[in-house]
Amino acid sequence: MIREREIHAVPGGPVAILLPALGLGLFAVIFTHVHSPAIAISSAVGIFVVAFLLAGLFVVQPNQGKVLQLFGRYVGTVRAPGLKWASPFYSKRKVSLRIRNFETAKLKVNDHDGSPIDIATVVVWRVVDTAEAAFEVDDYEHFVHVQSESALRNLATQHTYDAHEDEKLSLRGNTQEVAEQLRKEIQDRVAKAGVEVMEARISHLAYAPEIAAAMLRRQQAGAVIAARQRIVEGAVGMVDMALDLLKQKHVVDLDEDRKAAMVSNLLVVLCGEHDTQPVVNTGTIYQ
Repeated sequence: MIREREIHAVPGGPVAILLPALGLGLFAVIFTHVHSPAIAISSAVGIFVVAFLLAGLFVVQPNQGKVLQLFGRYVGTVRAPGLKWASPFYSKRKVSLRIRNFETAKLKVNDHDGSPIDIATVVVWRVVDTAEAAFEVDDYEHFVHVQSESALRNLATQHTYDAHEDEKLSLRGNTQEVAEQLRKEIQDRVAKAGVEVMEARISHLAYAPEIAAAMLRRQQAGAVIAARQRIVEGAVGMVDMALDLLKQKHVVDLDEDRKAAMVSNLLVVLCGEHDTQPVVNTGTIYQ
């Protein structure tokens, strides 16, 4: 595995001044020694050497690295921004170190329950090792895109869209945990390309159109059941409190049959969807 080696190139400012000045001086020598072939030829050769050395100048932008190679061998990476000079025999490849992001296409996959869903993610990443990015994979940008989609597909198959049990993770109900798990999985896949995944979040999540209506009805039914459970729990607590207060304050003594009737009536009032119509008893409670 090739790891990055940072090198410090020669500052290019002085070179950019001295080499052109030397070239102009050689031109002057040629014109002043036109009758001396040896001096003229030597000066011409010197001009070609100066032009060749000028080819070693290159610019490094902020948050950019230049990977230097000598006849296929990795020499090092220049990260310091500015005008630099290195041997003209070095090939210089630009690698951006800036933070980048992209959104995957909407993928249709089956969740853990086998339900088809549409899912997409946004990935924020950057290159941290220029040598690995340049030499370990053929095209590191394409590699990150493909591996991100692959990790997203794998993640979607491990979780359900909605969790029917509280202790299980779901894609919709545990966004933070799922996002961190997705980031780690993508990082494991692209680490060999010298890439750091800073963030990965699900940007689109929905049931596939062919089952969306059925799943909506199921969600509505689940919401109704949960609401009914909460209403019944509250009603039972209110009935229990009412019976305890009647007993403590000695308002009325009820036998078991009358308690059952009272409980039934209170539950009907508290759990019913519509307003109840009261019936006034003008006699005793035993008539």
